[in-house]
Amino acid sequence: MPEGSIGARPGRKYDQVIEGAREVFLRDGFEGASVDDIARAAGVSKATLYSYFPDKRQLFSEMVGVLCRRQAEQANMEIDFSAPPAAVLPLVGRRLMRFILSSTGQRLFRICVAEADRFPELGAEYYRCGPQMVQTRLRDYLLKAAARREVRFDDANLAAAQFAELCRAELWAKAIFGVQASVTDAEVARTVDGATSIFLARYGC
Repeated sequence: MPEGSIGARPGRKYDQVIEGAREVFLRDGFEGASVDDIARAAGVSKATLYSYFPDKRQLFSEMVGVLCRRQAEQANMEIDFSAPPAAVLPLVGRRLMRFILSSTGQRLFRICVAEADRFPELGAEYYRCGPQMVQTRLRDYLLKAAARREVRFDDANLAAAQFAELCRAELWAKAIFGVQASVTDAEVARTVDGATSIFLARYGC
């Protein structure tokens, strides 16, 4: 959870405040968002909003943390550690791309970059809940596959990171810079399958 967050307080009003904050912050950014707009979008009074979050900074940090964790839950996956790399890598690649190419994932990324000086902890939270989570699970799988002599490498973390970067080729840059408004499943499959072939050509046994 981002540093300085007051922590989640379960309940309908809390959920309404977070949803209102999501709508306004993702639309207007931190500077452009007003507490009045957030309270209106949440359907609560300003007094209720302030009872949860004394200031806009804390609300912003909590909102980003909640959305990051929500994205992570959606991207969470069970890897069959007994399956061969040719079967597992495409699954991991598609799940990673689903996270980073999603509308919420891209908006969160842009906000974290735009507010990096003001909220340096947010980028770390986004990375931890999304790309790092997938990458860590891939590293753990690769170590098992290496023990079965299906792949070989000197650095499992580097190998996992390289596969993740191969999966981003072309599509991520086009999406984040607004060059391409949407990405099809076929485009993701083409890129991820290519990443798998390159990875196995380098690290396969």
